[in-house]
Amino acid sequence: MRAESRAEWDEAEPTDRERLAIKLEIAVVLLVTFGLSGLSAALSLVESALAPGGIGGRTVALNPSRATQSTIDLLFQLLSVLRLLGWAALGLYLLWRGGIGPRLIGLANRLRWRADVLPGLTLAAIIGLPGLGLYLAAHALGVSVTIVPASLGDYWWRLPALVLSACANALAEEVIVVAFLLTRLRRLGWSANSALLASAVLRASYHLYQGIGGGLGNFMMGVIFGRYWQRTNRLWPLVLAHATIDAVAYIGYTVLRGHVSWLP
Repeated sequence: MRAESRAEWDEAEPTDRERLAIKLEIAVVLLVTFGLSGLSAALSLVESALAPGGIGGRTVALNPSRATQSTIDLLFQLLSVLRLLGWAALGLYLLWRGGIGPRLIGLANRLRWRADVLPGLTLAAIIGLPGLGLYLAAHALGVSVTIVPASLGDYWWRLPALVLSACANALAEEVIVVAFLLTRLRRLGWSANSALLASAVLRASYHLYQGIGGGLGNFMMGVIFGRYWQRTNRLWPLVLAHATIDAVAYIGYTVLRGHVSWLP
């Protein structure tokens, strides 16, 4: 069955067999992607809390070097990007197999300036600036770890690799956590608000390694992003906003690190 719209697909009553298949599909996808990451991040938070310096005494690098040899390190970075793109491809494929193609979740082939780019940049500003303030406040209160956005060696490929990482993170998270999960939960009969809450909690969970502040900030991001998608059915603005936030953090930190003495 192929739906002409997401609303048409939501209205069709699923069979018992389809409901079971959807539940298993959600469980498997989360087990191999962000659900497992959420459990790992929660354990990391507990570990930080039990450490002598507490949560505030821990430092976490988001994009660390993986090898001392430049080419090997680059290959490791590219493998991380490929893994994230694979997660996004898995979510898109399963939706497509279920009758929901990329167009129906807001991933049309052509980006539009007013419908995609401008909203994406606006969302990046709405989320990014308050998010930075929340992180600084949480860090001052000792409930957030010290985050090092990038700690790659001074290689020629460093900045392109960081941009690729930002884009891959954005695509994987928004496809799985927003488009895939919200679509599947709605198909099971969940209300829009209940599905939105589940999506936001999932997004918060795999950021708990950053501390309480990171979890709270990403929960709010999940609420805003999820509601935006529910109302507009356009995923590109979320991907662009997320990629912009990450790229600015990664590259900004890398550029400023050699000029600002207090940066870790």
